[in-house]
Amino acid sequence: DTDTDTGSDPDTSGTAVESTAVTASTMSEAGDAGDTGAASAAPAPGEALNSAGLTHRQVLWCFTGLLTGMFLASLDGTIVNTALPTIVGDLGGLSQISWVSSGYLLTSTAATPLFGKIGDLYGRKKLFVVSVVLFIIGSLLSGLAQTMTQLIAARAVQGLGGGGIFALSMAIMAEIVSPRERGRYQGYLVGSFALSSVAGPAIGGLFTDHLSWRWAFLCNVPLGIGAVILIVAVLHLPVHTTQAKVDYIGAALVVGAVSLLVLTGLWGGREYPWGSPTILMMTAGGIVLTTLFVLQERRAADPLLPLRIFRNDIVTVTSILMALLGIVMFAAFLYLPLFFQVVDGATATRSGFLMIPLMIGVMIGSFVAGRLLSRLGRYRIFPIVGTLFVLVGTVILATIDQDTSRAVIFTAMILLGTGIGLVFSVAVIASQNACEYRDLGVVTSAGNFFRSLGGVFGLAGFGALLNNRIAHYFVQLVPGASALEPDDLFTSPERIRALDPAVREGAIETLSRSIHVVFVAAVPVALIAFFVVLKLREIPLRSTVHGAAGDDGADAAAVDRLDVSLGH
Repeated sequence: DTDTDTGSDPDTSGTAVESTAVTASTMSEAGDAGDTGAASAAPAPGEALNSAGLTHRQVLWCFTGLLTGMFLASLDGTIVNTALPTIVGDLGGLSQISWVSSGYLLTSTAATPLFGKIGDLYGRKKLFVVSVVLFIIGSLLSGLAQTMTQLIAARAVQGLGGGGIFALSMAIMAEIVSPRERGRYQGYLVGSFALSSVAGPAIGGLFTDHLSWRWAFLCNVPLGIGAVILIVAVLHLPVHTTQAKVDYIGAALVVGAVSLLVLTGLWGGREYPWGSPTILMMTAGGIVLTTLFVLQERRAADPLLPLRIFRNDIVTVTSILMALLGIVMFAAFLYLPLFFQVVDGATATRSGFLMIPLMIGVMIGSFVAGRLLSRLGRYRIFPIVGTLFVLVGTVILATIDQDTSRAVIFTAMILLGTGIGLVFSVAVIASQNACEYRDLGVVTSAGNFFRSLGGVFGLAGFGALLNNRIAHYFVQLVPGASALEPDDLFTSPERIRALDPAVREGAIETLSRSIHVVFVAAVPVALIAFFVVLKLREIPLRSTVHGAAGDDGADAAAVDRLDVSLGH
């Protein structure tokens, strides 16, 4: 480590330690040392190079591979939901149905910080290829599964690959594009996440209705292979060597803690009552393992999630912000389709298309923020405006009922989506811009990790609230409620539509009021997020890539001194 600041200027760099640009010759040498086909990455005569030594054409090809991987990983978090009844009909195993979705979410969430750190230590290109290959294998095995147990195991493999893709895509983008240039590309990554989250149920319904549920998984194989080919052929990152080792104790502790806490969120109020011994023991175990993980990270020579990154207030604020907005975002993604299917009477496929305004909003927010970010070189205004949009959109959704026009609902969805796009596309760049190069992967994965955790606990809290309100309103509004089982009704909109008119109207009113309460509960979460984002500090965005070979040993003491000079 060295105490030398390599070209840093508090007034212009906007980073803890400013990195020197990677020249074209450095990139070529790195490709010769660590990658095959480096000659294919050589720029044509007269082509302009960015600060990483790549042409715009090369960046676009790399970005296409990253974007494909990100789309597939996020798509498989939702595409299976509408196919679950058909899957159970083919494979049986009704008691295991929740594991088809939770198995993927569990392993992808737990894998995110692991892949982020390993990428920092040993390089990201090969690790990204491994992640996509794992995802392809899991997809193939899922599509060929003959039993529910096989499908759940295959989904867990998919989740491992998906977690790696999430952790590495944005970190790789940070290695090849400077923060000031990155906004225009980052918006597409966030947009792909929103598109897949919204379109997943519709695509799953189309495959299930017209082909087979197996194609919801098998379609990933050719697209994943294409992403691997692009990355291997085009992406050439500098090769870094390190003597550091993976913090295996920390890795085991974080996987155990995340697994217990995620399962608590997924099972609480569904598989087991919140006060049951199983839920209480998992909660206690998750808290204990989290405490042990923090203690391990404080003593480890090279921790999996260095606690020093949270001494940077920008990283801390963006992490909290991602978690809070993850809660609100998952509420919209989960309960608006249910509202459309039960209250509006839409099919599963049509409810997916009715979510398009939310997707359009996310893409608008992402693209606007990305373009203006590159022009202005400043970011703070975008998450502030975005969080305000999220708050207004959530307030409007908290007023909807079965008589609300779709124009009002779509307006709220566009506002909410635009706000999410403005925040998510900028928050990651702000934290990357403020961190050292050696922490680039863990800082990037931390944002995704906290967003996922926020979504899981939002799912748990809102799910418990929804079930409580359904039980409360059901006996008041549904004639003959004692002879009906609300859990069975509200997981099958077709059964609700087949009820007698008086019973059907009572059931619809029950769900409408219950979803109203869920969005009312989301309003204070959005309000807290707005006050949190006001604490976000701004430092100028760099115009060079985040790191160069030899930069990854920056002195933490120099970082602390620079933070003070910036008014930290």
